Amino acid sequence: MDMIITLAIIGAVFIALIATRIAADVILMAAMSCLIILGVLDIGEGLAGFANPGVMTIAILYIVAAGLQETGAIQWLSRYLLGAPKSLKAALTRLIIPSAFLSAFMNNTAVVAMFIPSVQDWSKRINIPSSKLLIPLSYAAILGGTCTLIGTSTNLVVDGLLQKELGISLNIFSLIWIGLPITIVGGALLFLFSKYLLPDRESAIEQADNARQYGVDMRIEKGSSLIGQSIEQAGLRALQYGYLFEIQRGNTLLSAVGSETILYENDILVFIGSPECAREIQNIQGLKPVGGGAEVLKIEHNRRCLVEAVIGPEFVGLGMTIKEAKFRTRFQAAVLSVSRKGHRINGKIGTICLEVGDTLLLETSQEFVEQYRSRRDFLLVSEINNSTPPNFEKAPIAVGLLVGLVLFSATGLLSILEAAMLCAAGMLVTRCISVTKARRNVNLTVITVIAASFSLGAAMSKTGAAEMIASNIVALAPYSPWLSLALIYLITVIFTEMITNNAAAVLMFPIAIATANQLGCDPLPFVITIMIAASASFITPIGYQTNLMVMGL
Repeated sequence: MDMIITLAIIGAVFIALIATRIAADVILMAAMSCLIILGVLDIGEGLAGFANPGVMTIAILYIVAAGLQETGAIQWLSRYLLGAPKSLKAALTRLIIPSAFLSAFMNNTAVVAMFIPSVQDWSKRINIPSSKLLIPLSYAAILGGTCTLIGTSTNLVVDGLLQKELGISLNIFSLIWIGLPITIVGGALLFLFSKYLLPDRESAIEQADNARQYGVDMRIEKGSSLIGQSIEQAGLRALQYGYLFEIQRGNTLLSAVGSETILYENDILVFIGSPECAREIQNIQGLKPVGGGAEVLKIEHNRRCLVEAVIGPEFVGLGMTIKEAKFRTRFQAAVLSVSRKGHRINGKIGTICLEVGDTLLLETSQEFVEQYRSRRDFLLVSEINNSTPPNFEKAPIAVGLLVGLVLFSATGLLSILEAAMLCAAGMLVTRCISVTKARRNVNLTVITVIAASFSLGAAMSKTGAAEMIASNIVALAPYSPWLSLALIYLITVIFTEMITNNAAAVLMFPIAIATANQLGCDPLPFVITIMIAASASFITPIGYQTNLMVMGL
């Protein structure tokens, strides 16, 4: 009866995940609750997933990845690894190798998000559809994740199950003998056939003609790495949300600047674009807002953000210039730009007279929104998402901590969980990321889905359902471990394309172990087969998150 209940619940989970819009964490938590309430599992067995080392490692690695993003380490790597290719083949080479390498040690979702703006710029420059570059980007990131144990969350989940069930703990590079050849072959196929097999589809993203436009002035600071570079070399032609309008060099104004124009210290670069343009140029190391921005206000780096505020009829400084209204002192916010009726206002910021309906782009503290949202000075106050500027000074520390994580786990001095704990602690102690940001970046939905799905695998093992399914697999391939291995791979791939890859791996794990036992084989090849099959998802957009990210671009 317990086996029938288990199989019925798993069937219901499949149907709910495929045919409904109910969130995956809700479905799997409901399934776990049913297994406990109906007595298939006791409370300890049902909740065991929440104490699994693999699940905890994934949660901690979210903090490590967030630390790399907050310090600008990811943007720095993107800029120096990608460059400015001139042809499709050069673009694919520069894309596939770095994205696969970084995905072996970082969250591949973050890698894809980091590379997308550069890829879209390439497609315009070398006049090819972005679809011929974005799909290889997603696939290369997926392939790279198969090379190491920390490359994907699926690998860590299966490793956690392996530790619990068989007492086997894999090394960070245990998968490289399988993952690296797969990545090389897959990368070569992408390089050779992307031009011919991928569709010619233009980007669906278009900027609205009536979007608010701002002009943001940025100064090239002393010692900046941008000094001596051309505009193209500095990546200032690859902006997604705006463009470089002009350069003020002393008393000279350079309009309609070309790509080969060389940048000098103290050049003032005038950018025009949407509100997100300000966030984008903050990610370029070596640029500072003219006037100092929030840095002059002594606001801690990790508390800064960009805010849009619309002037209301009861604003205290109506009819005054920004300087006369003492805006910076009164509101503890630096005005970066002013938009009136959707268009930027030219001139020095301090000399602009404020009117009702003007939209100000501010750099201020994260408390500004809560403090002034209900005040009558402003009609609307809205924070721009993910607008905290990167703290580039701490980027070497963040990269050093990641290298330490890899070395400690690769040499066996620490387990992956222990190395991840040490790395995350280092991120917090050195203030590469704040505690608040660290807490916010842990994706509890993913953690819940993974942990709750463990109860399904436990129920299959306990009730004998896994043994029964394994018997059928062995019957289809009698005395042939290779054919059984192929069937395990095929079933895992199908499950992965239908439901989440982590849930597919957890469900297939007890089946793989039971199949290996019935054949009298070492279970490790079957377990690694599940890791690869659940991680390498290329068939449908819903099979892997990076596929969804590039689908609509």
